[in-house]
Amino acid sequence: MDIHITIEGQHDLAGQIYRQLRAGIVEGRLTGGTRLPSTRDLAAQLGVSRKTTLDVFERLLAEGYLSARSGSGTFVADTLQRLPAQRYGYVRAVEPTRVQTKASPTVRARPLWEEMPPRLSLPGPTHALAHDFVGGKIDKSLFPFDVWRRCINHAVRAQSRSPGIYREAAGEQELRLAIARYLGFNRAVVCNWDEVIVTQGAQHALDLMARVILRPGEVAVLEDPGYPPARACFAAAGAKIVSVPVDADGLVVDKLPDHARLVYVTPSHQFPLGMPMSLERRVELLEWAQKSGAVIIEDDYDSEYRFEGRPMEPLKSLDRAGLVAYIGTFSKTIFPELRVGYAVPPASLLGPLCIARQVADWHGCTLTQTALAAFMLNGDFAKHLRRMHKLYAERRACLLDHLDGGLAPWFEAVVPACGIHLAAYLKRPLAEDAVIAAAREASIGLYGLARFHQRARVQPGLIFGYGGIAVEQIDAALNALAKLMPRLAN
Repeated sequence: MDIHITIEGQHDLAGQIYRQLRAGIVEGRLTGGTRLPSTRDLAAQLGVSRKTTLDVFERLLAEGYLSARSGSGTFVADTLQRLPAQRYGYVRAVEPTRVQTKASPTVRARPLWEEMPPRLSLPGPTHALAHDFVGGKIDKSLFPFDVWRRCINHAVRAQSRSPGIYREAAGEQELRLAIARYLGFNRAVVCNWDEVIVTQGAQHALDLMARVILRPGEVAVLEDPGYPPARACFAAAGAKIVSVPVDADGLVVDKLPDHARLVYVTPSHQFPLGMPMSLERRVELLEWAQKSGAVIIEDDYDSEYRFEGRPMEPLKSLDRAGLVAYIGTFSKTIFPELRVGYAVPPASLLGPLCIARQVADWHGCTLTQTALAAFMLNGDFAKHLRRMHKLYAERRACLLDHLDGGLAPWFEAVVPACGIHLAAYLKRPLAEDAVIAAAREASIGLYGLARFHQRARVQPGLIFGYGGIAVEQIDAALNALAKLMPRLAN
């Protein structure tokens, strides 16, 4: 028989042939008892040496996929015939090969995971767009990669001198010390290094909290509008999700349910609207949590970039009863691919969280942690923040000039004191989808507020992320948008 095998280049010829033959056998396209061409004939068909095909057949024979019959040739073994298999017609075998199976009625994920949306955060940037206001994107162009390379080299040298053992689940001591110093100086969160847990980003911290704190059926409260990945995380833990509205002062504490086990808030820069939680409302929330025995998760996701007003005290700095778990991330200050965040939980949760971390993946990448510790302790992190603060301040000012100027008849900006995005309500009768679609035709990426709300009727609006778009692009995009809006309003 002729076997259709694709050879690409001259690299790893035996491997390419082996993987395609093995895939044909496993997937059932080469059935048990099928006689294969001789190694000489197959080598001639494929234009390779006979030694290459001999090596392939010897490996498949040794693994039991083929059987040799003296004087008759080489055949596909009958071993896999005992397994139920999906039957295939003629399919060209190409790399990479993956065993394909039909969906089993018994081997299924929990319905929750089949219903979960495939993407939980803001939409990713569309490269075809000339101007994209996607949220959550940062500008890596000014990151000091030469300095970072030296930090990585330092970490490699340190790791070469360390024993090959598993490390502490809570993270490397140097990084925990650097984070504790940073939080104490910049965010008024006073903690010792051994109270800090290093995580794989803020989402990982949320997952650990959910698994440690929540029992299935217990109530988890989120802001409305709020952060969809947090909602998904707590739902995955089996929690009953309750959405509580926000107003100009933040979460409306009076509307909290009586028996909530956990409350997730973004008090420094409410996501996605941007206003801070007032001091009075913070005190109310802490009082409520103490009476209810609930845990507060404070997500301080991008408050490093404050542009006006006095920094608001974090809930954690006001917490005297061990109620607040404070989490943060380096995704907005360095870059998301770093996958490093942190948590400063109540003392009563520290041990259980470390055990949960061990159960999941033991600990994070020590090379990255050691490099980041050097980056912070050497003062390079603070220098980078100052540089980016100036850059983002210019972009924010440009955006607000447009929203208060040529776009003022159609937008009402919610002016945040910090962060790298802002929200703007659409003045009626404009609809989010219509504005987004018209902007996309002009190669401008805009994103709506509706997806962050749980309530059906909300005031339409947009999020303008300015972390990944230059001042010149903001100017060009919003000048073009201002020309589109009169047509949409008619």
